[in-house]
Formats: sequence, structure tokens, C-alpha cells
Amino acid sequence: MLAPLAYGLAVVLSLLVAFIGARFLLVPQPAAAGYGVPARPDGDPAYLTIKGLRDFSYGLLGLALIAFTTADAVAWFMLIVALNPLGDTVVVLRNGGTKAVAFGIHFATAVVVLLDAALLFAL
Repeated sequence: MLAPLAYGLAVVLSLLVAFIGARFLLVPQPAAAGYGVPARPDGDPAYLTIKGLRDFSYGLLGLALIAFTTADAVAWFMLIVALNPLGDTVVVLRNGGTKAVAFGIHFATAVVVLLDAALLFAL
């Protein structure tokens, strides 16, 4: 019963991260606003592209690990990748974003990812 929950959550998280990455690649300005730190209209779009590529590749890597490796490998990936939303929390707070977005989106995401890592380690 635990395996479907752990793997299902891992799939959903990986798909969401890939979606977020694709959004940053396709519509960077609205994606940045949703992230919690709106991009300046005249700002360098390269940074938004970097964010998109990072998230998209992490999402795909998560799906590949789920498909082709063990629960322990996926758990280690989730444990390490949780650093991204934790870092995003700090970025939002340091750059004028709201606490609601920092903690309600980014920190909460990190907690869910860490919970999934714990579930995967328990298999």
C-alpha cells in the first residue's frame, strides 16, 4: 500500500516540476510572477531560461529514475532535489516576495518532497 503512494507522489512531483520548467521556457514573465519574484520587463531573459531548463530537466530526471531505478535511488534524488524549493524560499524572501508565497508554495513544496523521500526510503 505504501509503494503506490510513494511512487505516485514522486510521479506527480516530477510532472509538476517539468511543467513549471516548461512554463518558464514558454511564458517566462508570467511564470516568474507565479514564482513570487516578478521579472523586470527589460531584465535579462537568460536567467528565466536557466530556471526553466533546470526545472524541466529535474522533472524529466525524476521520471527517468522512477521508471528505471530503485526506490532508494529515487528517494536520494528527492532528498537532494528538495534543496531547490528550500533555496527558492530564500530567494523569494530576499527579493521582495511575500511570505505567503515563500512558505505557502516553496517551503511547502520542500516539505512534500522530503515527505516523499521518507516514504521512498521506507519501501
